[in-house]
Amino acid sequence: MSENIFLFVPNVIGYARIGLALCAFYFMPTNYGIATWCYCISGLLDAFDGHAARILNQSTKFGAMLDQLTDRCGTLGLLMVLSTFYPRFLFLFQLSTVVDVAGHWIHVQASLMQGKTSHKFIDAAENPIMNLYYTSKPILFFFCLCNEMFYCLLYLLYFTEGPMFLGFGLFRVLLYVSAPFSIIKSGITLLHMYLASINLGGMDVVERNGNIKSD
Repeated sequence: MSENIFLFVPNVIGYARIGLALCAFYFMPTNYGIATWCYCISGLLDAFDGHAARILNQSTKFGAMLDQLTDRCGTLGLLMVLSTFYPRFLFLFQLSTVVDVAGHWIHVQASLMQGKTSHKFIDAAENPIMNLYYTSKPILFFFCLCNEMFYCLLYLLYFTEGPMFLGFGLFRVLLYVSAPFSIIKSGITLLHMYLASINLGGMDVVERNGNIKSD
C-alpha cells in the first residue's frame, strides 16, 4: 500500500501554518492582537515540522518546498501590509521583498541543479559564511528570528509602543536591537544570489565545454 505523503505529520503542520498565516493576513489591517498571535504561531511551527520530519522519517521534497513557500509568502504578506502602513518606505519594502524571494529562489534552484539533497547543504569549500549559517542551528535560528522580529515590531509599532520602561516603549527598543541583524540577514540572502549565480555559471561552462567536445 503506497504512502500518502500529503498526510505526513510535517506536511499537516505545514497546512496549519498556511491557515494561520491567512488568518493573520485577514486581521492585519484591523486587529493586531489576533494577527500577531496567528503570524507568530505560524512562524514558530516552522521549527516543529522539521523535527517531526526527522523523528518520524517523513522528510519529503513536497514538504521542503511547502516549508520554503510558506516562509517566503508569510513574510511577503506582512511586507505588503507594512507598505500600506509606512508608504514613504515603500521602496525599501519592495527591495526587501525582491531580495528575499529572488535570493532564496535562485539558491534553491542552483542547489537542485547541482544534485544536492537540500538547499541547506553547503560545502565549506564553497563559502565558509554560508556553511556556518546553515550548519549552526543556533545561528540560523537567531538571524531568522531577528529578521521576523524586525518586521513584526514595525507592524506592532503602527498600533502601539508596547509596555513602557523608563520612558521607552519595549517594541521600539526591540526594533532597534533586531534591525542590524535583519540587515545582515538580507546581506546573507544577497550572498545566496551571488554564490548561486557563480554555481550556475560554472555548470553552464561545463555543459558548453562538453557540447564542444562532443561536436
